[in-house]
Amino acid sequence: MTGEELRQLLLAKWGKSYDIQLRRTKGKIFVQVMWKYLEQASFPITEPEYLAHLDDIANYIKGLGGVETVRNYIDNTKERPRLGKTVSIPLDLGERASEWTV
Repeated sequence: MTGEELRQLLLAKWGKSYDIQLRRTKGKIFVQVMWKYLEQASFPITEPEYLAHLDDIANYIKGLGGVETVRNYIDNTKERPRLGKTVSIPLDLGERASEWTV
């Protein structure tokens, strides 16, 4: 998965280039689709910065083995990001969880 593939996944599902963040909470890692998006006038970064950020996030998702999990979750969820509400996608790290939650 590349940053551009991740962006296309977001555009196909919700029609907007949403911000994505990785969060670690209570020993679990989540991919969070935030409510802010590139097409907003108040979005804090430029398109090249956004694409570089998505490339970084996509590399982490790939490294954590979560590409299919993220794709399937986005394709099948009925949730949508909205003000103050993220779409949180839990990544199952299996036996490797201890490597990432130290």
